Amino acid sequence: MWCLKLLLTLLWNFHDVTCQWNVWLPRDISAMTNSCVVIPCTFMYPSGIKPYRGIHGIWYFGQPYPQLFPPVVFKTRTDVVHESYKKRTKLLGDLHQRNCTLLINKIGTEHSGRYYFRADLGGANMYTYPDFAELKVLDQPSIDVPEEIVSDLNLELTCYAPDNCPDMSPEIQWMYTDYLPDPEFSNDYLEEGNTAVLSSTLTFIPRPIHNGQLLGCRVFYPNTTLVYERLISLDIKYAPRSVWVNLSSEVMEGKSVVLYCEVDSNPQARISWMFGDKELVWDNAANISLQLDDLSAEQEGVYICVGDNGYSMMNTSLYLTVKYPPREPLVNNSMTVLEGTSLDLHCSAQGSPTPTLTWLKDGELVGIISADKLSVLEIKEITPQGDGHYRCLAENQHGRASSSLNITVEYSPILLDGSKCTVVREGVQCVCMAIGNPEPTIEFYLPDQNITINETDRQYSFHTHTDGHTSTGMIKMRENGEQVDKDGPAVNVHCSIYNMYGRESVILELQQEKKYMMAVIVGSIGGVAVIAFIIAAVRYVGHNNKKENGSPRQEEVPEKPALYYSAVKKDKQNLRKKVLGRAVGLKD
Repeated sequence: MWCLKLLLTLLWNFHDVTCQWNVWLPRDISAMTNSCVVIPCTFMYPSGIKPYRGIHGIWYFGQPYPQLFPPVVFKTRTDVVHESYKKRTKLLGDLHQRNCTLLINKIGTEHSGRYYFRADLGGANMYTYPDFAELKVLDQPSIDVPEEIVSDLNLELTCYAPDNCPDMSPEIQWMYTDYLPDPEFSNDYLEEGNTAVLSSTLTFIPRPIHNGQLLGCRVFYPNTTLVYERLISLDIKYAPRSVWVNLSSEVMEGKSVVLYCEVDSNPQARISWMFGDKELVWDNAANISLQLDDLSAEQEGVYICVGDNGYSMMNTSLYLTVKYPPREPLVNNSMTVLEGTSLDLHCSAQGSPTPTLTWLKDGELVGIISADKLSVLEIKEITPQGDGHYRCLAENQHGRASSSLNITVEYSPILLDGSKCTVVREGVQCVCMAIGNPEPTIEFYLPDQNITINETDRQYSFHTHTDGHTSTGMIKMRENGEQVDKDGPAVNVHCSIYNMYGRESVILELQQEKKYMMAVIVGSIGGVAVIAFIIAAVRYVGHNNKKENGSPRQEEVPEKPALYYSAVKKDKQNLRKKVLGRAVGLKD
């Protein structure tokens, strides 16, 4: 109260100087409900006025002018006051000393408002001062909270309790501080504008974990039942500290998927889903979802969730795998190559998971099966048997696809074993068979007559036939004119076979049939003996024919040769023999 005494002394001295109607009282003052409050007041009046029958005073509530009939709080001339102030108010000051200090007991929230003082010096010397003291009656203490509380920065919270009741002194306690890291407490006593306030300051370093936690301030008056509490929820601002998304997921092509993202931050962050440099969706929220429909393989990849709330930015990514069956493989174009050429056949296919790649030739497995996006089939020094249809098959658990190509192998002609000359009824027939690619051209040469036969003329019948890569040429010598000795007719025929890659010429051997050999023998014998011999020969031949017809000879089909690849060293001469044997078997 020493401040009040000093202030009154100063105002008294000030009165001697100004000598005007004037009043001083606190513009704002506060008190707790059910406690009391003292409103300090001092007033002045002109020095030329002499109080008539003493100095009286009136306190009004809400309005300063009597004609408006404001509630009377206190009146010196009478006890008639407003009902809400009966037995609650008392003048502590001495009006003759220009001290108009007022005490109000057991105040309630309904007493909050403006209080005006009116001086009555008798007669017409009455004056209501327009200045007022505004009383705030509190039912809980106030806590001074900074406008922004940032994580990891030092924080001070101050709790205030008014101390304007001379009969009771408040005390302050903090509640729910056990979870705080190393809290510090300090108390202070403030006097401003002739009002007193008790304060208690709590200091600590907030963490994100403290966001939303409750803190409390309790004000109580010892030896009374008056207790007042105030609770606050900490609003701790912090940068995103975690971004949660789905685990990396696998989805089938054509299906839908929802990607979730949740960001822990305060305030809420701006959350966005990114795919590459493209922002797919965003929102200011605690979480966000991204729905992807009718997925395609192009949507496979890394998706990033970014959270930014102005304090910092954080992101987390996931990998979305789109499963799909293999696409059509990419292979070499069909090609024509020369025998002995080495080749690399490439096959690449897209699929998820990565498909296995298998090379097939004419439906049979060749090479190796590989689980990779690229398979290379190496063919070293290709042979004629490498000619065919190659197919690359791509498979995974979701399906299969394939692509194919044809390889045509060109090579020089090869003479087949069916090439020979035979004695027939019309004379001698010569057949020449060859295989090659391009198909060989066949012509016959009679060195004794220096004649090349490649078409039908007056003396010889010439015919050719092509089946695939096999060519067959045949001539019949109608008038052979050759000398026939005891071993049969003498025939000298050369067969020439050629294509763009080579030429070969061979002498065809004469092979005689049994019935024509027997006819020659019959021509040199006569008489009955001849007839007997013929009958015996016919029986013999018939017996042999019956035997042959009854038990036909089983033809041995040559085994289909296998392809030779890079891992196998080939014998070209043997291979050509196998091709020759295969062609003979097909011809027969």
